[in-house]
Amino acid sequence: MTDARDERRPAGELEAAVMAALWAAEAPLTPGRVQAELGSGLARTTVTTILTRLHEKGAVDRERQGRGYAYFPVQDAPGLTARRMHTELDRDADRETVLARFVAQLSPGDEQHLRRLLEGDER
Repeated sequence: MTDARDERRPAGELEAAVMAALWAAEAPLTPGRVQAELGSGLARTTVTTILTRLHEKGAVDRERQGRGYAYFPVQDAPGLTARRMHTELDRDADRETVLARFVAQLSPGDEQHLRRLLEGDER
């Protein structure tokens, strides 16, 4: 059973906290170890659900450890953000308009940086 406190926190916030724990770890973590690292009173079942969802999204991988799994990140924070941006872009049928509005809302510095990246001058 999940704790009532778990239900009040947005899923994205919980996923971010779990990812931060995994990035900080030097080895794959079991759900129980992630729960201990978070120290936030989350139920182990909630942590397991979050890890399973992150695995389904391709953000983490897992290896068998005893009767369960230990999880580890397969992307760093910028890679995960880029993946989320692609997911949002894929949700809209009018990609051209979405991209145009995204670029129109960039700061001048970000727009210049994007131009350099697109021209292949920077990686």
